[in-house]
Amino acid sequence: MTDASAALPPMTLLIAAPRGFCAGVDRAIIIVERAIEKYGAPVYVRHEIVHNKFVVDSLKAKGAIFVEELDQVPDGVPVVFSAHGVPKAVPAKAEERGLDYLDATCPLVSKVHRQAERQVDAGRHILFIGHKGHPEVIGTFGQVPDGTMSLIETVEDAEAFAPADPANLAFLTQTTLSVDDTAAIVATLERRFPGIAAPKGEDICYATSNRQTAVKAIATQCDAVYVIGAPNSSNSLRLVEVAEREGTPARLIQRAADIDFAWLDGVRTLGLTAGASAPELLVREVVDRIGERFIVDERQVETAQENIAFKLPRGLETA
Repeated sequence: MTDASAALPPMTLLIAAPRGFCAGVDRAIIIVERAIEKYGAPVYVRHEIVHNKFVVDSLKAKGAIFVEELDQVPDGVPVVFSAHGVPKAVPAKAEERGLDYLDATCPLVSKVHRQAERQVDAGRHILFIGHKGHPEVIGTFGQVPDGTMSLIETVEDAEAFAPADPANLAFLTQTTLSVDDTAAIVATLERRFPGIAAPKGEDICYATSNRQTAVKAIATQCDAVYVIGAPNSSNSLRLVEVAEREGTPARLIQRAADIDFAWLDGVRTLGLTAGASAPELLVREVVDRIGERFIVDERQVETAQENIAFKLPRGLETA
């Protein structure tokens, strides 16, 4: 040990597992990369393919151009729809214009879309638990006719909702919500409307649930928690909330440059995790940066193993 390193304070790093990329994010990124290989640059992407600046910038460097609306995509070039899903009007408009499009919607989000259609076909009004303005919410609302779905964001919303026909209701949820918050909202809806139809299986995706469980497992053993993710990433923001709910100070950072070492004063055990759209490369970058100021004892705390993979769209299996 050098004299310089001997002077560094110790820091135990508890790194949550699972963390980082989920199968849906992995698939979406591969779709953009394969599309660039197949069609050549540029390939347009409607909305951020996933909510992570590092990932988006990496794909831009390979030839992806990100736009918010289909109108910004010129004729004759391929377009990819983001992992969050899009309203039905978007692919319909792409077909009308003769655009080649690839749908990178996470299959678990697509599953919610199909459930929404079935509930409306069955004559039920849907109460959709989610966050206003999130792309996944916009995409899901766009699967069904206007007026057939209402947004519920809080327990208070669930208490206040006054349906026209209380006997014909269903609920669905955004896939990236807080498991605990959603359970409280669902309990309120089921108490008020005992006949409300529930989704088949859990709408909150396995990756969201697993990452929240992993943070709970480390938070009580830590003085503070860093969550690597984007400020517009729903699942990353929920991880910060989960840690704080366990009584542990937590902050969201996008990458190592965002580390506030003053905030780490007095911290001897730091928890670290990453949202579902943050690559492992950023986790290693943060660990290395902390290692410049501390002697790091790195420990992984694994609460589940993930081995899910989703198929790519036809024609992209091999570029």
